Amino acid sequence: MNYQLNHLRELESESIFVLREVAAQFENPVLMFSGGKDSILMVHLAQKAFYPARIPFPLLHVDTGHNFPETIAYRDALVERLGLRLIIASVQEAIDKGMVTEEKGYNASRNGLQTTTLLEALEKGKFDAALGGARRDEEKARAKERFFSHRDEFGQWDPKNQRPELWNLFNGRKHYGEHFRVFPISNWTELDVWQYLAMENVELPSLYFAHKRNVFERDGILLADCEYIQKKPTEEVKEMMVRCRTIGDMTCTGVWLSQASTIEEIIEEVATSRMTERGGRADDKRSETSMEDRKKTGYF
Repeated sequence: MNYQLNHLRELESESIFVLREVAAQFENPVLMFSGGKDSILMVHLAQKAFYPARIPFPLLHVDTGHNFPETIAYRDALVERLGLRLIIASVQEAIDKGMVTEEKGYNASRNGLQTTTLLEALEKGKFDAALGGARRDEEKARAKERFFSHRDEFGQWDPKNQRPELWNLFNGRKHYGEHFRVFPISNWTELDVWQYLAMENVELPSLYFAHKRNVFERDGILLADCEYIQKKPTEEVKEMMVRCRTIGDMTCTGVWLSQASTIEEIIEEVATSRMTERGGRADDKRSETSMEDRKKTGYF
């Protein structure tokens, strides 16, 4: 067995161990699903962890209403194919109920509104653990997370008060009303994810592969032209060959110039890139501590 295959199987084994620990320690877990490669990887690992049984918990998608259409099509096809239960928490419904206020202006985004919608969905479903596909290499705030990340009764995270995880012993004890965010693929890198998905021949959304799309540049980021973004008079729309490295709300998810049309070409591109995958996320650029501030209040 070569080094790369051995390395990927070790990561797989670790993640499956964490998934099984969640099933053992918690009464009502849920798997967060965005339609991105990391949440797709999570579903694939969960299939392996509990085979031949079905995945023993539902998927939860916090839907901003501003998704790429390809993401929703992939999500629905996956859920139908695997016979999974899908829960959709709608940001639009939260806006309609007056729970959150929609931003206005050129830089308006619903990304930050997901927190209230997520916390309401977790409380409504009485979920005591929410599994997510966040990785420590993505962003400096996520690098601070444990596998089992405690949240208080308000869904808040205290990065300075986390539980030790020596010898892969996970403490899931909590008080009533509290819950945990669990990150089984914490130790994976972006390159690990792509190499594993290639090795396992996992089907992926077309957004990840090079395609022609109308885009415009804003603050050094290419954004997909869509009805959800108010363009400035100076912003010119052009058709370019691009692909997504991350998938999220269209208003803040940048696309990348790319000719990578196969997963092998994507792996080569990622291996030589000097920019992190979240370097194209406009929501991370709102402040120096943008992600950490959002996570402290309940963002995933």
